[in-house]
Amino acid sequence: MKKIFVAMTAVLFASGAHAKGLGTFGATYAIAERDALAEIEQKAKGIDWSKVIKRTSVEKYEGPSDRANLPRAASDRSFPVDMTYTLQMDIPDGKGGVLYPRGYTFNPLDYVTFARTLVVINGNDPEQVKWFVTSEYKGRIDVMILLTEGPYRSLGKKLDVPLFYADSTIVERLRLSAVPSVVRQEGRNMVVSEFAVPRTTGKLSGGK
Repeated sequence: MKKIFVAMTAVLFASGAHAKGLGTFGATYAIAERDALAEIEQKAKGIDWSKVIKRTSVEKYEGPSDRANLPRAASDRSFPVDMTYTLQMDIPDGKGGVLYPRGYTFNPLDYVTFARTLVVINGNDPEQVKWFVTSEYKGRIDVMILLTEGPYRSLGKKLDVPLFYADSTIVERLRLSAVPSVVRQEGRNMVVSEFAVPRTTGKLSGGK
């Protein structure tokens, strides 16, 4: 069960940004087993992160290189996303054997509940930002904000919430095609709801 939970985390957010919005620096790895985690941790200790961060202006940082560039939603719509996943590698059992073989297919949502609601917006679009601020999602502790574009630092200060970036892995896995989008679990599926934000400087309607 614990292995399945780890696999789900890797499937959903294999290369998501740091909670403080710094993005993912360096290589990313699929989480598979304790030995792999230990190896990654050891490699991380050998990196001079001060030099890494200096190479990227934190004030102007706008996400990882594979961040998504999605169009605005043309209309309101919702659709389910089947999270069934096929393992691309063997998952060791830690005893020299295989716990789950390559090719094993499972739906992570059969084992765990994804309690978060994801709100995906283009942080460079002031109307989408205002849509979020005036929606029911602002201020909810269960909501996680994913940016397709936009500076995390200035926007994070404005919204007063932790920000993440929607990279290509997340976009592909959740079949995101337009923003703003709201993603939540419903039964064995994740459901993506897109909202058409009016192009206006007036008050924007919130999500449902």
